[in-house]
Parts: sequence; structure tokens; C-alpha cells
Amino acid sequence: MLNKTLVPQSVAREIQGMIQSGQLKAGEKIPSQREFSQKFGISRASLREALLTLETLGLLKTEAGRGTFVAKQASSRSDASAHMAPWRYSDSYSVFDVFQTRILLEGEIARLAAGRLTQLQLDGMEKATRTMEECWANQDLLANVEADLDFHGMIVSACANVMLKALYQTVRDQVTETQRQPIPITDPERMRQSIGEHRSIIAALRANDAARAKLEMENHIRNTARCAGLEP
Repeated sequence: MLNKTLVPQSVAREIQGMIQSGQLKAGEKIPSQREFSQKFGISRASLREALLTLETLGLLKTEAGRGTFVAKQASSRSDASAHMAPWRYSDSYSVFDVFQTRILLEGEIARLAAGRLTQLQLDGMEKATRTMEECWANQDLLANVEADLDFHGMIVSACANVMLKALYQTVRDQVTETQRQPIPITDPERMRQSIGEHRSIIAALRANDAARAKLEMENHIRNTARCAGLEP
């Protein structure tokens, strides 16, 4: 039995596979939530979470009164047909607020993590960055974002301030969404830059350069926000 927190991600992976294999075709309406939840043997709440994740990544599109469809892939992620999904936390925080908070919070976390990361953790960050690169090349968008989350999570785990780590966990869902949301409009050049920024962060942390680690992290998050059309 899968851990409940992993069920939506596992199902999202299966549906992504169905799209990539052509079992679900571009423009095709997906089965009803009732049918899909029975197929995967999960609750509708878990299914909805999986579908929301895929919609944020630009693989699905919901049309009011019509249902949810497999998105027609843009010929280029920077062309007019590429778009971001609606921000799902708008009732509590704007996406601008979340990016601005990430800059403040993750920049300081990176500063305090400098000198505390083990060789194993630093190597793990390198591996996560390579995985991001490989999964982007294969258009495994779920795994690309998962590797991105792992990268940032390893830095948080080494932060010296327990309260900052706890604060990060309280906004983890919103942070995760900002890492998924720009994906549909991220072109290959921006992904190359993002991966390069990850490597610059790792270099600063390997050198135990706290000030540089903070600066590199803030720069990385600002550039991600710019990709989403924001200037925090």
C-alpha cells in the first residue's frame, strides 16, 4: 500500500506515462474522475491532486463546463499557445508573495547551510541537478520537478536555524507550486540557465562561502520568478 502522501504523485506519473505513450492523445478528454479513481483504486481527492499537478505542469487543461483534456503541446514553450495554469493558492497568497518569500527565506537558508552540508549531501545535489537535466531532455516533467524539489530540500535539511526550517515546511506546498507553475512556458535555454544556477549554488556551498550561496540562491529564485512573468 502506498503512503498516502505519495499516492497523488504516483498516479500523476501513471497518467503522464499514458500521455507520453499516446494512450491519451493531445486534445482528448480524459475519463471522468469517477472512472479514473476506480481505475487507479484511489480516492477522488487523491486523483484531483494528481490532476492538478499535471495541469500545473501544462500536461492537462480544464475547460469550465466541458471537462479536463490532454493539453495540445506548443511547438515552442515560448510561443503564444504556451500558458501557465491558474495559481491554485490565490485565496491565501499571491504567486508574487510566494516568490518574494522564497527569496528571503531560501536565500537565508542557503547562507546558514554553508559549511554544514556533508560530502554526501553535496554529491546528492549534483545528482539531483543531473537528473533535472536528463528528465527535461526526456520531457519527464514530473521527475524534473521532483529532482528540483530534492535539490532545494537538501539545502534546507542542512540549515542551522531550526525555526527557519520549520517556516519552510509550513509554506512547502506553495513553494512546490512555484517550482511547477513556470514549467509550461520554460524554454530549453531557461532550463539550461536554471541548471547552471543550481551548479553555481553547489559551488558556493562546496566552498563554504555563505554570502555567495545566499546571493546565488536569491538570483536563482528571481530568475525563476522572471520566467513566470514576475519581478519580485
